[in-house]
Amino acid sequence: MNQKPRISLPIREGTHSRQAHCDLPEGTYERELGREGFFGPVSHMHHRHPPTAWTSFKGPLQPHAFDLNKMNTQMSSPWQLKPFLYNNDTHLRFWTLTQSMNHLVRNSDSDELLFIHQGKGDLYCDYGHLTLTDGDYVVIPRGTAWRLETTSTMILLMIENRDGCYHLPDKGVAGYNAIYDPAALNYPKINTQFIEQQNENSCEVHVKRLDQVTRITYPFNPLDAIGWHGTNTVVSLNWRDIRPITSHRYHLPPSVHTTFVGKAFVVCTFCPRPIESDPGALKVPFYHNNDDFDEVLFYHQGNFFSRDHIKAGMITFHPCGFPHGPHPNALKKSQTTPATFTNEVAVMVDTRQPLHITDAARSVEILEYPNSWRTSTEESQ
Repeated sequence: MNQKPRISLPIREGTHSRQAHCDLPEGTYERELGREGFFGPVSHMHHRHPPTAWTSFKGPLQPHAFDLNKMNTQMSSPWQLKPFLYNNDTHLRFWTLTQSMNHLVRNSDSDELLFIHQGKGDLYCDYGHLTLTDGDYVVIPRGTAWRLETTSTMILLMIENRDGCYHLPDKGVAGYNAIYDPAALNYPKINTQFIEQQNENSCEVHVKRLDQVTRITYPFNPLDAIGWHGTNTVVSLNWRDIRPITSHRYHLPPSVHTTFVGKAFVVCTFCPRPIESDPGALKVPFYHNNDDFDEVLFYHQGNFFSRDHIKAGMITFHPCGFPHGPHPNALKKSQTTPATFTNEVAVMVDTRQPLHITDAARSVEILEYPNSWRTSTEESQ
């Protein structure tokens, strides 16, 4: 990322806008051709027709949507679940936990990022106790022993960082406190709840290493720390503490909403924010290729303003290699009766290496999703 353009001077040819995403030539549709996930060389083309106005989509490369609500994810341990999307850098799982765990787990393959889609509970780990609620991200370093006690059924998106630590994003000129102040991060406490769960009862730790599970039994609860110090720990962040960078005159790229950075992928959060109010500014995500990254969007809650027929608990997956962007109805509404505020919450995972779809995801795929842009041809006439 942050690579310098191969050609430093922008070239202008034909009819074009003065700036990206603003004041487009009348009757045209802008498409961004970008490299390195919005950080590298980029050009903007102006087309007579929407770049997504295809009439058919046949072959292995196509947009996908999955309804994870229909997938069998109710397990007592996350290691019983196969990923629904994966590559060498990350595995994505969807987990439903209906009752408190009676054992500990430890991931010795990866750092883990949990996103609490629904429910409430308590995390007990090597570092102490942490109360969790819907909308929380939880970063769990590799090798940490942990378990969840449920207050209500918990549904979680799990994002493994297979070969590296999670980092906070580089916030550049916006400054250290932009997007979210690191002071908003929570960490486990050696508190009364943590001390009271310590006992001399037999306890199993299910360790995942090379995607195989080993069970280690102790004659006591291994979460028996009385204190610790250092810089390696579990942290949590709720999306409600994220304060998006916005511009009323320019639709900012998804990269500005980066929340955590993994090895060869990023995790972004789309939170409620004001919609661009400048008359000439695009008010929905721009058509783009993003030719070096696969894009995954998990829809948590709200009204997903650039998508039709998408509901909470669903995933869309757009591999790199074809243009994607707003659905026709969303684009038309943004031009005729634009909203003033978004109310969506979604988690985006952009991966540098191609993702593979598992049978679990195929079983809940919405097969007509590639055809959901078809009306763009008719509406553009």
